[in-house]
Amino acid sequence: MEKVRVKVSVDGLVQGVFYRYSTQRKAQELGVNGWVRNRWDGSVQCLLEGEREKVEALIRWCHQGPPGAQVKKVSTQWEEYKGDLKEFSIKY
Repeated sequence: MEKVRVKVSVDGLVQGVFYRYSTQRKAQELGVNGWVRNRWDGSVQCLLEGEREKVEALIRWCHQGPPGAQVKKVSTQWEEYKGDLKEFSIKY
């Protein structure tokens, strides 16, 4: 199983619609570690680590998000896997 790490930025109407909470729930369901946070510009940013197929499934979910979200753009920046993320948390 290939392990990967990726930084994901999600633009659109993604704050105030339970995007972070829903992302955390989906990540835990898939077994992906990392974190999610709101950004000052209205976007949401995630750092994801885990098995490639599970991380890619979460990225696909990010394109839709929870009910109420209106995702306009999802950007990914792949990084070297570190294995230092042991759970999935919401950053405030």
